[in-house]
Amino acid sequence: MKFVCQKPRDNITNIGRSIGYRFFGTTADDEFNLVRPLGRDYPRFHLYLKDQGKTLEFSLHLDQKKPSYGHETAHSGEYEGELVEAEKQRIEQILTK
Repeated sequence: MKFVCQKPRDNITNIGRSIGYRFFGTTADDEFNLVRPLGRDYPRFHLYLKDQGKTLEFSLHLDQKKPSYGHETAHSGEYEGELVEAEKQRIEQILTK
């Protein structure tokens, strides 16, 4: 699920922490890779966050399990549904305070 929010006056690391995510790395496209486990490791919310100046671009999905394809990046992610929508709303609510 993709969505955009107004960027708070803080750095990406602090923004990630404020919404309960931990830094997981960066992508070749200058996106911040963040995760928020719901259990030990999986399932977890997985978020790619891109700083667009005055806004933040989010790409959110739910990883149900660890990828089982060796070194492939494909996985069993859910990009829609009640849980993903609720997480989007939770993030937006925190960031608009």
